[in-house]
Amino acid sequence: MKATVEERDTLVGVVRRVAEQLAIPFTVGGGIRTIADADALLSAGADKISVNSAALASPSLITALAEKLGSQAVVVAIDTEGGRVRARAGTTETARGTVEWAIEAERRGAGEILLTSIDSDGTREGYDLEITRAVAEAVSVPVIASGGAGEARHVAEALAVAQAALLASILHEDPERLTLLRAELREMGVELRDAA
Repeated sequence: MKATVEERDTLVGVVRRVAEQLAIPFTVGGGIRTIADADALLSAGADKISVNSAALASPSLITALAEKLGSQAVVVAIDTEGGRVRARAGTTETARGTVEWAIEAERRGAGEILLTSIDSDGTREGYDLEITRAVAEAVSVPVIASGGAGEARHVAEALAVAQAALLASILHEDPERLTLLRAELREMGVELRDAA
């Protein structure tokens, strides 16, 4: 399913409004299939763009984006299950191995890897540290662990093997939890940047 012009215009408008309100860098993904798509989102105020299915369908897109926008603006999102890459929001199997795809994405110009473990996503039982460690050890770009955070200990464990950890459902239901979570992580000795 391709995004319509109206959907793209709506997303660009949303990004513009978010950029006006937000004091922190943010990444936008979903429906980015061309340099023009990515350029419009960055021009609207996003700091980075994230590609997944479109990059799997045409890996040269990563290279083209990196050459035009710079690697620092290109995040390759990888959805993984059982060590294999999945496409289309995790609904479609591919023949690619997760570690091999991460290596190729870096070689093609990705500046970061956003690694979501479908096996752990939503469980709140912890990140998939095995696949996260394997990817982080195979590439030299930052790896963002995603999927499975339920408590501060999980975040600390992920940060021991990856450069960042994505938090979703743990904060969606209780956004105020972020302040407490930061304090808990600091008590565990995890170094964090000061919040903006």
